[in-house]
Amino acid sequence: MKLKKLLSKLPIERFRNPPAKVAVVALNGVIGAAGPMRSGLTLATVEDQLTEAFKMDGIKAVALSINSPGGSPVQSDLIGRMVRDLADKHEVKVYAFCEDVAASGGYWLACAADEIYAMESSVIGSIGVISSGFGFPELLKKHGIERRVRTAGDLKSTLDPFEKENPKDVKRLKDLLTQIHENFIDWVKGRRAGKLSHDEKEIFSGQFWTGTTAKEYGLIDGLGSLHQIMRFEYGDKVKLIKVEGKKSWLKAKFGLGGEALAGLGGVNAADIAGGMMAAVEERAHWDRYGL
Repeated sequence: MKLKKLLSKLPIERFRNPPAKVAVVALNGVIGAAGPMRSGLTLATVEDQLTEAFKMDGIKAVALSINSPGGSPVQSDLIGRMVRDLADKHEVKVYAFCEDVAASGGYWLACAADEIYAMESSVIGSIGVISSGFGFPELLKKHGIERRVRTAGDLKSTLDPFEKENPKDVKRLKDLLTQIHENFIDWVKGRRAGKLSHDEKEIFSGQFWTGTTAKEYGLIDGLGSLHQIMRFEYGDKVKLIKVEGKKSWLKAKFGLGGEALAGLGGVNAADIAGGMMAAVEERAHWDRYGL
């Protein structure tokens, strides 16, 4: 208090009325562990950033910069819950700013904020759950290959891609997806209570929209960029402080995932193949939204 009183008497404006500080955390990419050569967006990869952001001295708010087509519902839930826990603990307001896309798990993350903003052409929504894969029931037979599988548990080989689909397996999977979808819906309804202004059946159908339509439906609170909204809320001199995760030299230089950084000798053919498959899967997530 003595220091504050002393500073208030100084003829320097920045000491008397320092600019507001807002911590900025980027949540970019596909959500979930991506593989040995690529890092996905998980609680483990952002926990330190979020903790540091909310503990920053004198901050007025935390801004989440989101650009994600979704991914793991579990990791989406873990990150979202951590944001809320930290916000409640430190009594700090949270804003979410959607860039190219905040869909599926990306929108799950956005709902952790107290207010959500996007650009007019941002892709928002896709409140649904998907499971995809391939089936090769005739491949082994065609090439004369005998496959041998032994299990303990009648349902352990559920949805085996080298067997024809079993209707009972499909039903169990659909029941699982329905339950996860209901969890997603409950999260959105709870976080956007009193704001959703469109038919819920359509909102929760898995459809996605532009930022303009998302605002009409109550999925977001307004249109505008992080810089625009923060200047409007906290003044032209607001200080936006980026909180970035720590990167090793190799990761910063080559963009390698954490598992591949145990040593260059650990990068083998399996790592490379896994990395390529992860890249294809990641590309498919973005392509779903035309990006």
